[in-house]
Parts: sequence; structure tokens; C-alpha cells
Amino acid sequence: MKNPFSSRPRVRIALAAASIGMLALAGCSSTPDPASTTSSTPGSTSSADIGVSLIVKTTSNPFFVAMEAGAKEAAATEGVTLTLAAGKEDGDEDTQIQAVENAISRGDAGILITPSGPSVEDAMVKARAAGLFVIALDTPPTNPDAVDITFATDNRLAGELIGEWTAAKLGGKDAVIGMLDLFSDKIVSVDYNRDQGFLEGMGIDVADGQVNGDEASTGSYSGGSYTIVGNEASQGAEDGGRTAMELLLAKNPGINVVYTINEPAAYGARAALDAAGNKDAIIVSVDGGCAGVDGVKSGAIQATSQQYPVKMAQLGIAAIAELVRTGTVPTVTEGLDFFNTGVALVTDEAQSGVDSIDTAEGSTICWG
Repeated sequence: MKNPFSSRPRVRIALAAASIGMLALAGCSSTPDPASTTSSTPGSTSSADIGVSLIVKTTSNPFFVAMEAGAKEAAATEGVTLTLAAGKEDGDEDTQIQAVENAISRGDAGILITPSGPSVEDAMVKARAAGLFVIALDTPPTNPDAVDITFATDNRLAGELIGEWTAAKLGGKDAVIGMLDLFSDKIVSVDYNRDQGFLEGMGIDVADGQVNGDEASTGSYSGGSYTIVGNEASQGAEDGGRTAMELLLAKNPGINVVYTINEPAAYGARAALDAAGNKDAIIVSVDGGCAGVDGVKSGAIQATSQQYPVKMAQLGIAAIAELVRTGTVPTVTEGLDFFNTGVALVTDEAQSGVDSIDTAEGSTICWG
């Protein structure tokens, strides 16, 4: 088993920088009563006056629940007053926009946000204009003016890893692929980066790398021939994943590879496949939470790219606190336009030439 951080320098550097940065930022903080409800004033140097809003896509996804937990822990350590908000479902822009407006009205020092769509980005631009420091977590915005910095997984690399693993696992067999994306009615970078990264990892020409579904439906991948049955939106949810998988199976019941945007969608896909009597299809995904690692261990998912949402939130809280106290502005990872919080492929079926960790190791670091 290879250490996934030893042969991918940009991942190793990102994780090392994250750990060092967290220690440095935490070392200069104080820890007042975490129950304080004092709102913040941008530019204040008092711990009790630093207000931060964490606005996630939804709390129905364990990924964002873990992110909230990490933010709460960091807020207590940093002496930050934390406000939590979430959309009613993935893609709920209106609730996120209202949460941004509320943060501006309170005079928060900053916002941590996983934006659900372009309308939210307009609100983020407004927040920056009002003097708030805006950090995107997990989902880089399409409008670079919407944030001051992004702390995220390299989602393209996450997709590439599960694509490379799938190509190796197939061993030259024809690939009949079903694609379970996030949305069909809006463009979000995390959606196309994971989708297109997966196909690139498979060795498939993706045409426009920022558009899902425009690649040729048949052709050659790195190990043989492929057919893409179609792309269906899952909304990143289990019920959406099941419905999307049922639609794809209606088109072609012989699907043997399923790409999923995240693990809730993967579980929905597995339920649909099982109901259809398709027990052999390979399912790959992205997130790598503790429950997702358990899904790999049980065989429901064959491989997943593990992210670290707790670290994203902790680093974001610490960065805003440090900015307020000292004026130190966080910087991106060298060679990227965001701060890379790392990614590792988790599978119990290691493939030659593809870096991975097994579920035992994945369980010890899941969503750290």
C-alpha cells in the first residue's frame, strides 16, 4: 500500500501547510467562553468581537455536518462567535443568499461558504464590498470576484484518481458508464471538475473540460472501449441518486461502471442497481467520510476519493481570526488558485500504478 501523499507533491505540500498553518494560527489565539453571543465588528482585534458565518449547502449531507462540527471546534479554540446556516437542500440558493445578507447586517468579520449557485456568488460579491472576508469551502466559485480565497479539495484530482482506479480495475473490459452528476440546471465547479476529472482519469477525451456530457458517447478509454449511457442529476442526495440510476438503467441495464458526485448519491445508485439485479457494477465516488469509508469496506462502493471538510472549516475559522488580529492574509497553494486541503483514494482493491490507501487507514483520518 502506497502513501497517497508521498508521490503527489501538491497534495503533500497542501496538507503540510495546512497543519503548520493551523498550529501557527491557533498558537496566537485566546479561548474565551464559546457560548458568547457578541457579534463581530470587521477589523476588530478583540477575540469576542470576531463574528464568522458558516453557510453550507445542506445539513442532509454528512459532509456538511462534519464541516459544521469542525467549525464549532475551531470557533471555540479561536474565541470566535460562530453563526451557522444551511440551505434546505443542495441547490437552495435563496436560503444561502439570506444568510449572507444576515452576516452583512450583523457586521461579521467573515463568511465561510459552500456556494450553491451563481446567485449566491452575487451575494458574496456584495459581502466583500461590505468589508467581510469571504472564504469558499469545498466549492470554488465560478466568479473569482466572489471570494477572497478558497479552501478546498482539488476536485479535478479527486475525479482523476477514481477514474484511474476504474480504468485499472476494468483490466481492458468494455466500460458501460452511467454518470450521476450534481445538477442539470446550473453549472457548479465541483460538479464538472469531479465528472470531467473522472473521465480524464479513465483516459477519455472530455471535449470542453467545464461542460458535463458533451464528450463522445462511445470511443476508447485507456484500457479498451467505452459507452457513456448518459448523465443524470442526483442533487447530491440518496433519493436523487436512486432515481438517476433508475433512469440510466432504463436506457441500458448493462451498465458496469457508475460515477457518482458523492456518497449519498452512490448509496442511491447501489439501491437501484440491487433492485435491478445488477450486483457487479463498479461504483466510485468522492467525499470519503467515515460512513463512506464504511461503504467501501462493505462493498457498496468500490473506491472513493477522500476529502477533509473538518480541516477546511478549521483552517477557514483560524484564517479569519488571524486576519482580524494581525492583518495576515491567507495565501493559495503554490501552482493553484486555491488552498489545497488534500485528497486520497480509499479502496480495498488496490490497483497497480494507482496510489491509494485502504479502508483501515481511511477510517483513521476520515474527514479530519
